[in-house]
Amino acid sequence: MSENVAVSPVRVAVIQFDPQVGTDNCLSNLDMSLELAAQAADNGANLIVLPELANTGYLFANRQDAFNHAESIPDGPSVQAWTRFAQEYEVYLVAGLVEHDDMQLFDTAVLLGPDGYIGKYRKAHLWNQEKLWFTPGDIGFPVFETPIGRIGLLICWDIWFPEVPRLLTQQGADIICSLNNWVWTPPPLFDASGKCMATYLTMTAAHVNNVFIAAANRIGQEQDARYLGCSLIAGTNGWPIGEVAPADKQAILYADIDLSTARSAPIWNNLNDLFRDRRVDVYDEMLGYGHHFRFPR
Repeated sequence: MSENVAVSPVRVAVIQFDPQVGTDNCLSNLDMSLELAAQAADNGANLIVLPELANTGYLFANRQDAFNHAESIPDGPSVQAWTRFAQEYEVYLVAGLVEHDDMQLFDTAVLLGPDGYIGKYRKAHLWNQEKLWFTPGDIGFPVFETPIGRIGLLICWDIWFPEVPRLLTQQGADIICSLNNWVWTPPPLFDASGKCMATYLTMTAAHVNNVFIAAANRIGQEQDARYLGCSLIAGTNGWPIGEVAPADKQAILYADIDLSTARSAPIWNNLNDLFRDRRVDVYDEMLGYGHHFRFPR
C-alpha cells in the first residue's frame, strides 16, 4: 500500500456556538446543535464534536436548576435525537449534557455512531461552581474502539491536568475529543495572535502525547459569564490544523486527517520515541491508573 493512502481517513469537524441556559432554551439549543452538525455532515465530516453542555447552556442558578436540565443516558431526549442524527447521517457525534443517574448529576460527554450509542465519559475535574451541582466522574478515562479509530473524551478543565490526555494516549487513543465551556478568567485572556491559554494547553497536550485533539468550545455570554471561543483541531505535532476559531463568532472548523498516523507519530527519529523513552523504571507506567489496559502503539 502506498504511504500516501490513508488507512483511517476522517474529516473531523468541531462546532462552536452559543447554547443558552434555561429549560425554555433546551429545545432551541438542541435544534441548533443538530442544524450545525447537519451542515458539518453535508460538508463531509464523519466525526463531529459539539461543546460541553451543548443542549443546556452552562450557568445554572442552583443544583435544582441543574437537575431540571438533566436527562438520563442513553434514553434521554437529547441523546436520542443526537443518536438518530448519527445513524441517519452515518457519522460519529460527540456531545455534552447534564446526566442524571438516580440523584447524582454528572457533566457528561456521549459518543454516538452509525450503530447508535457507543459510550460516555463523566467529567473528572470540576471547575468552580460545578462542584456544587455535579458529582466528579466515577468511570475513569475510557477509550472507545470504533471503525474509524480509537476515540477518547475529555471535558474542559480536564485539559489543565496533563494526566488526562496522557492516560488516554497510553490507552491507545488516536484522537481526543475535547468538549469545552472555556470561560473568561482574569486577564490577559488572549495573546497577540488571538489565542487563549486553553488553545496552548490543547496544542501542548497534542504535541507531548503525539495525538490529535479536536477541541470544541462555545461562545456568548450568560449573566456575568463570558466564553472564549478559540476552538481548534490540533495535529499530532501540536500545531493547529487550519485556523483557530475566533473568540466571539459561531464557527465550524474542519480537518482531513488519517487517524492511523497517530500510532506511528511518537517515533520522531531513530533515537527518540516518546512512549519508549518514558522512564517507567522510575514511575508507574499508568501513573497509578488501573481502570483499563494499555493498547500497544
